[in-house]
Amino acid sequence: MAFRDHLAAAEQISEPISLIHGMWEYSRSRNNPMLLFENISETPGHRAAVNLLTRERLCAAIGITPEAYIDTLAWAMENPSTPILVEPSQSECFENQQSQVNLLEIPIPHHWPQDRGRYSSASVIIAEYDGIRNMSFHRQFLRDENHTVVRLVPRHLRTMMTTARANGDAVKVAVVNAPDPVVLLAAAMSFDENIDELTIAAALHEKLYNKPLKLTTMPNGVEVPAESEYVFWGKITLDNDDEGPYVDITGTVDDVRQEPVIEFEGLVHRNNPIFHALIPGEAEHKTLMGLPRSPTIKDAVSKVCECLDVHMTEGGCGWLAAVVKIRKNNHDDALKAIEAALAGHRSMKMVTVVDEDIDIADPVRVEWAMVTRWQPDRDTVILSNQKGSSLDPSRYEDGTTSKVGFDATIAFDADKSGFMSVQ
Repeated sequence: MAFRDHLAAAEQISEPISLIHGMWEYSRSRNNPMLLFENISETPGHRAAVNLLTRERLCAAIGITPEAYIDTLAWAMENPSTPILVEPSQSECFENQQSQVNLLEIPIPHHWPQDRGRYSSASVIIAEYDGIRNMSFHRQFLRDENHTVVRLVPRHLRTMMTTARANGDAVKVAVVNAPDPVVLLAAAMSFDENIDELTIAAALHEKLYNKPLKLTTMPNGVEVPAESEYVFWGKITLDNDDEGPYVDITGTVDDVRQEPVIEFEGLVHRNNPIFHALIPGEAEHKTLMGLPRSPTIKDAVSKVCECLDVHMTEGGCGWLAAVVKIRKNNHDDALKAIEAALAGHRSMKMVTVVDEDIDIADPVRVEWAMVTRWQPDRDTVILSNQKGSSLDPSRYEDGTTSKVGFDATIAFDADKSGFMSVQ
């Protein structure tokens, strides 16, 4: 089940499409369907896909419900597995090996007019240093034919790079574009401690695809998923350069910063390759950010009450807001759920807790629960001086924010018949 195997339902676009705003404009004009661009003007011989990994399309592609997927992700976190290693000659990503690196010939798009330029937004960085491996998403501005400037948020890879730079070392990396969706979800997860995300992907492979995750080794020694459409290998250098502006997940423009430069030494790709071109701020971006956080929130809430499901909302940018469904067994379960959810995902700013009869993916039903079951002066929790998210443009200058929780559940001791929708 490689990346391309999930594109059977994509609409194939044969007309010429430009890398400069073309995919973004075409997708938005069609309300963001799953698209496969077959004819990219600036990069003949290369294709690109957008809008594959929305919540519904992803779950349909692998034959599982969103509720079950959350539990499956949580299971994989508790049951990591070991990928198998295959030779480059047995690896699909080595079908074509370029003699010279020229990233300008790869269909890395310039999406929003406000972006600095061409950005690789769906590529995964696999880094190794001092015996530790990390796989994670970090957007990359295409600076020139063999350099990108990578926005490293303060997580494990930035810590790894900081340690290496203190020792005067570069960090070996491979940048992977369009591995299968299970690998992408594993890469989108974030943990408090260092966990090899490829072991999470391997567990998901065995459970969902009933086959092991195959890795192969790049010339610099970094191991990558063997069925990936593209792999570029190189190093995070000791140099920084300007990165941004960039339209981020909130649909607002992120700042210009000095960020690390990656220098690439080589690249390989599959025959007739397909580049995964994630459009910033749209549904696919929000799914990759939000869905892997749902099991973490559910786990935190499940420790204090019976949690049935969690949905990171599209209006909350897949990151800053969630709806949590619980089954109330005690009068204060909703309050405890609010506190646990906000602690379980520290970047979250707003959480709404609802009863088991509410479809948490339907914003109309969630709002209906609010107006019929929530009293503002009784069922609202406001927390001040909290850690804010760098993605929230309204955060205070010191990086803090306030957070809010809404109890939109029926009171535990109430007669529930008066609160139920007539079917």
